[in-house]
Amino acid sequence: MTSSSGTALLEPPRLAFGARVALIAPSGPLRNTDEVAKAEATARSLGWEPVVGTHVHSRDGYFAGDDATRLRDLMWALTDPRIDGIWCLRGGYGAARLLPHIMSDTIRSHPKALLGYSDITALHAAWGGAGLVSFHAPTARATLTEFSRESLVRTVQQGGDGCGSLGDCMVLREGVATGKLAGGNLALVASLSGTPWAIDFRGAIVVLEDINEATYRIDRMLTQLRLSGALAECVALVFGQCTGCVEDTDDGFRTLEAVVRECAELVGVPSVIGAPFGHIANQWTLPLGALATLHTRKGTLTVHRA
Repeated sequence: MTSSSGTALLEPPRLAFGARVALIAPSGPLRNTDEVAKAEATARSLGWEPVVGTHVHSRDGYFAGDDATRLRDLMWALTDPRIDGIWCLRGGYGAARLLPHIMSDTIRSHPKALLGYSDITALHAAWGGAGLVSFHAPTARATLTEFSRESLVRTVQQGGDGCGSLGDCMVLREGVATGKLAGGNLALVASLSGTPWAIDFRGAIVVLEDINEATYRIDRMLTQLRLSGALAECVALVFGQCTGCVEDTDDGFRTLEAVVRECAELVGVPSVIGAPFGHIANQWTLPLGALATLHTRKGTLTVHRA
């Protein structure tokens, strides 16, 4: 089966050597002060000039400061003409609470690369809604393995394809499909369903990952997306890693593979599980909104960049 659909979104300027990159914490709080120094060192190792947000050390419960504080850092990073890109220090929870205050016109007027994953999926949804590619990438505080660094450099700095071989992925449904990459963290994707920031999966290769979710909750979230019609016009499903996702409950056992396979069959699109992205050390940087091709027999996800 071969399908082709979707239109690529606008690419932000590449973060070449010398780019000034804002380090911000729009979601959960940092766990120690060393994380910022580590993130700065990582940015410099990539040839970037890190600029730390004023409030990254703030804390308000499970947030990195209250909503207004986190929003100030985000809007500074987005609108300051001296900043070339935005690299989120961590995920956690809280980015979705900022969405009503981030206008699509502002994002379009300041097309900047956004890097991060997990809870940063909420901001990726805002970038995508504004018609701009963003990058499902390791957070700034992470230790970059050689695999992750190479994918990030190829994708964000060189404007190339940072994906490729699916490795040990399991094919759930054979086929070839071309479409824009869309998705991120499943819990965030599901939570945005029914809101103005719901992710548009029409003509999309849906990419999903999660952490610490029992398989029945994965089942529930995929069912929600399917029943809402969100997956009705997608062209493929690429499930990444589900780290710490337990398959046993007091009521019984069901594998993650079975849950995702069932969704793939019901939606009727080429699908794989186990792609290298998510809460893992070796992860791809995915340009959400860019066109890509999933080829299950070749075992590849190829991203098409201009």
